[in-house]
Amino acid sequence: MTDKSVVFRKLTSLREHVTRMRRRRSFDLESFKLDTDRQDAIGMSLLVAVQDALDIALHMASDEGWGVAASYAESFGILASNGVIDPALAAALANLATLRNRLAHGYGTVDMERIWLSLPNGLATLDAFASAIAARIGAA
Repeated sequence: MTDKSVVFRKLTSLREHVTRMRRRRSFDLESFKLDTDRQDAIGMSLLVAVQDALDIALHMASDEGWGVAASYAESFGILASNGVIDPALAAALANLATLRNRLAHGYGTVDMERIWLSLPNGLATLDAFASAIAARIGAA
């Protein structure tokens, strides 16, 4: 059985970082491209929020005995195959997991303009995940 307190802590962190990214993205693209501190802040919050989502997925899969994912991206597929999230959300989260890996292991190769442009959809994906997980653990 999933330890709800662990999941709740991770959800709280995920939601806080999503809020921070929304607040920080409000500037226009040209200002963002010139503001490396803002880029770093959004990059770090994105990294933490996606890692929180991954931690939740891995924790739930382990606690429920659903298996061990071979990759971060696959962890969301496990949740989808067990009815926790829908497959389209799992696919969107898998894309975020790939981005998380690029941020964590090759920050210099990350296209910050692309992140700025895709951030609204990424935040909506993280919101949908948080809502599905909160509903699952009764913390909606």
